[in-house]
Amino acid sequence: MPRPDSGPHRFHMDAWISCAPFERLLNMTIEEASDGRAILTMPFLIDYAQGAGLLHGGALVSLADTAVVMAIKSLVPPETHFATISLETKFLYPVKQGRITAKAEVIAQEERILKGRAIVYDEEERAVAEFSSTFKVARDARIKGISFGDGSGDQ
Repeated sequence: MPRPDSGPHRFHMDAWISCAPFERLLNMTIEEASDGRAILTMPFLIDYAQGAGLLHGGALVSLADTAVVMAIKSLVPPETHFATISLETKFLYPVKQGRITAKAEVIAQEERILKGRAIVYDEEERAVAEFSSTFKVARDARIKGISFGDGSGDQ
């Protein structure tokens, strides 16, 4: 028997470009999101540490993925449905403390596929991770000024 608090969940986002519950749980802040670029920050709280006391890789990847999402949201109309279909992260240095910053951009758009990348920096502005991801827009969604070639961008 499913627990009543295990979903499905309904919630209201403050705005199209705003943090969802998971992103708020990680204390992410959207510093900027426009023209296919975004900058997000997140503190390294003890709750985000792995066993050796370093920032958990999953928390770091979540920040990078969310930064790319916000860059995409800056290009697509509100309520456009899209999701990550693949991602890759290269960890460069461990994060031991402070605030981390993800700088993201949309690097390609083809049909219903969008590709993005992000670099995550520690508080000393050293790159600690390189991130790339691919997103797919739902068949019934459309992106401003882009025809998907399959009729899904036409209205």
